[in-house]
Amino acid sequence: MEWKLFLTVFASVFVAEMADKTQLVTQLFAADRDVSKWTVFFGSASALVLTSAIGVLAGALLAQWVNVKLMSVIAGVGFIVIGYLVAFGQAISSRASVRKIVERIRLERMQG
Repeated sequence: MEWKLFLTVFASVFVAEMADKTQLVTQLFAADRDVSKWTVFFGSASALVLTSAIGVLAGALLAQWVNVKLMSVIAGVGFIVIGYLVAFGQAISSRASVRKIVERIRLERMQG
């Protein structure tokens, strides 16, 4: 295993996920006193593993047709655009989105 690469990827993903919608949704589920914290943890961790696997597969497939340097430039420009939109209030509020999702799930649980 390439430990330097492993630690770089781990640190990058860890920082990117902190206070992200994923973590907020997980915190909201875990805040419910009536749910198993282990179930919330394993459900959240499984989702992150699956999305990471999809990301690795997509990156590997895309690299067959697109130059890696070009992909880096496109990703960088994408991050700048997203940062601009967030900084100037054009992006959808993460908290509002998370609250709507959690409220919908709670309503479904109460009905079912």
